[in-house]
Amino acid sequence: MQKVKRKIIHIDEDLCDGCGSCVPGCPEQALQIVETPNGPKARLVKEFYCDGLGACLGSCPTGALTITEEEVEAYNEEATIARIKEKAPEMLETHIKHLKKHADELPEHHTHEMPKGVSGCPGARMMQWKEKKASSEKKARIESELRQWPVQIHLVPPFAPYLQNANIAIIADCVPFAYPNLHPDLLKGKAILVGCPKLDDSDAYIEKIAQIIEHAKPKSMQVVHMEVPCCFGLMHIIKEAKKRAGSDVPVEEVTISIKGEVI
Repeated sequence: MQKVKRKIIHIDEDLCDGCGSCVPGCPEQALQIVETPNGPKARLVKEFYCDGLGACLGSCPTGALTITEEEVEAYNEEATIARIKEKAPEMLETHIKHLKKHADELPEHHTHEMPKGVSGCPGARMMQWKEKKASSEKKARIESELRQWPVQIHLVPPFAPYLQNANIAIIADCVPFAYPNLHPDLLKGKAILVGCPKLDDSDAYIEKIAQIIEHAKPKSMQVVHMEVPCCFGLMHIIKEAKKRAGSDVPVEEVTISIKGEVI
C-alpha cells in the first residue's frame, strides 16, 4: 500500500495502561486493545483507518495519545466507512466529515469521495437550535475584561510581563462564541492564551506553554474548552507542558457545552 508522510496517532506504550477509553473515543474505529508482554496496550488496527485529526486525544486519561507526522499508509475513507458500518454503525454520526468540513486539513492523498448519509464528528456535525426567548428586562452591556495583547498561544512571548506570576486561562478558540459570559465569569483577573488543539500544532503548543510555565511561574492555570471530543486535547497539551517544565502549578478544567452552558 502507498506510503505517504502525514499526521497519524502515536501511542506511547510507557504511558498506555490498556484501559480502552480511546477505543470508543475514535469515531473511525481505528484503535483496539491487544495483549502484549507488558500487558494490554492500545494499537492502531490499520494505519489507513486513522485520519490523523485527533478526535480521540481527549479520551486518554494518561496522555498516551499524541499526533505525529510519519511515513505511513495513506488514509482510506472508503475502507474506514466500511469498518464503521461493520463494527459500530451508530458511530457514523460521529465520523469526521472530511471533504466538506475539513478539506483544508486533509492532504491530497486522502480519499476524495464522501459516502452519502455520513455527517460529522461532534466537533464538526452541523446543528442548529432556536433562539432563547428574549428577556423583557434590558440587560447591561458586558464590559471587556481583556487586559493584554496578543492572545494567541503562538504569538504570546513567554517573557510577557502580564504572564508573570499570573492566573492564566487557556481558552479554546470556539469558547467565546458559545459562552456569552466568558468575560465576567472566566477572564476577569486573568492573563489569557487562546488556541485550537485540533487544528494547530499540539507539539508546538506544548513547547510554548512549557516555556511560559518555566519562565512566568504562573500561580494557577484554568483550561476552558468545548464539550466536543477533539477539544479535550487542550487539557492534554497543558498536562504535557507541565510535565516538560517540571511544574506542579494547579490546573482547573472548565467544559462548555455547544449551547453555552458550563458542564
